[in-house]
Formats: sequence, C-alpha cells, structure tokens
Amino acid sequence: MRALLIVAGLLIALVLPAQRVSALSTDGAQLFDLHCAGCHPNGGNIIRRGRSLKLKDLSKRGLDNPEAIATIAREGIGQMSGYGDALGEGNEIVVGDWVWLQAQNAWTQG
Repeated sequence: MRALLIVAGLLIALVLPAQRVSALSTDGAQLFDLHCAGCHPNGGNIIRRGRSLKLKDLSKRGLDNPEAIATIAREGIGQMSGYGDALGEGNEIVVGDWVWLQAQNAWTQG
C-alpha cells in the first residue's frame, strides 16, 4: 500500500509541472503576443537594440530571473510603460515566466 502511494505521488508530481508548463506556454505566449510582441518581436526590441529580451541583454541588466522580468512587465522601466493593468492581476508573472523560458531557449519557439 505504501509503495502504491509513493508511485501515485510521483505520478502527480510529474504530471502537474507538465500541465503548468503547458498552461504557461499558452497563456504566456498569448499575453506576450497581445501586449509585448509589437516592440519585442522574437525577443528583440524595435525601439532600443540593447534592451532586448535575449538572455545576454537580460543578464547584463540584472534581469536574470522570471520575477525581475515580471516586475518590469508590471511597472515598466525607462521608456517602457508598465503593463500591470493591461495584463491583469497576476499575469505579469505568467509573462515573466514565459519570457524567461524563451530567453533560456534562445527564442526559438515557433
């Protein structure tokens, strides 16, 4: 019985992160396309080249985690206005997670 509970727990642990990543990919991509892609197509920046969402540029500015990116999405920085109201409560975190994931993957999503 104990072994069955352990196996069930492991299966749940494996399935839940996959569901979160799937939701994150869909929701994050949709929010990014709607609110961010106009200035940041494929992680670039049409306004200021050195301010892209590519891993190298993010790291240079100390934006090396999803939370830091979420803060920028919510509050803005420099010439960029904050999008907290447009994204909706808590969705800056979804966008931050998604952008960080894309940066880790060199923005090679389809």
